[in-house]
Amino acid sequence: MATLRNIYVIGAQSTGKTTLVNALATHFEQHPDSMRNTESQPKLIKEVARGVLQRHSYTADDIVSSKSRALELQRLILEAQCEAEKAASEQWYISDRSGLDPLVYARLFVGWNETSVLIQEQSWQYLQEMMRSGLVIVCESGGEWLINDGVRLMPQDRDAWLQMHTTFCETLDGFGIQYHVLPAALRDLNGRVEFALTRWRSLCMGLTT
Repeated sequence: MATLRNIYVIGAQSTGKTTLVNALATHFEQHPDSMRNTESQPKLIKEVARGVLQRHSYTADDIVSSKSRALELQRLILEAQCEAEKAASEQWYISDRSGLDPLVYARLFVGWNETSVLIQEQSWQYLQEMMRSGLVIVCESGGEWLINDGVRLMPQDRDAWLQMHTTFCETLDGFGIQYHVLPAALRDLNGRVEFALTRWRSLCMGLTT
């Protein structure tokens, strides 16, 4: 029987992450025996950061206006992501972010040296191991997805948006975490779902990805 691996759909803002997560969830609802496993229905981990922002009365502006508040916010998000993944650990799950996200935001808006505080957190030690055993899909910036919802911090311009994608990949490389870049040019949702499913099936079957 195949080992069902967790799926992390990560990347910069407005790159179609939530849309892909929802589409994957729909696929598994409609194909519960995808891997011939009676427990193939995943749990969903979504909007962790949004929940932290609301519970602790943060705004997106706090990330750019105060380095100390920005760092504390990322620490809270890291802890919340860890709690969410531990709560879902009795079965496999799909998440629209990962423990790496707070490190990337801290690196960009606080500084790499300050980010070392987060790297020492026990929550990151746990989360990075979960990522190593799962499938990490990085949605590339540059498509026609950029929409301001009034909650998330938006990039200043297209160059900043593309730079965030680069920082995600560089940070993953730095920790030696394998990942797959979902090209922005692949806009068809069915194609994006198949991109993720093909790599997920290979990982679950223990094949080289």
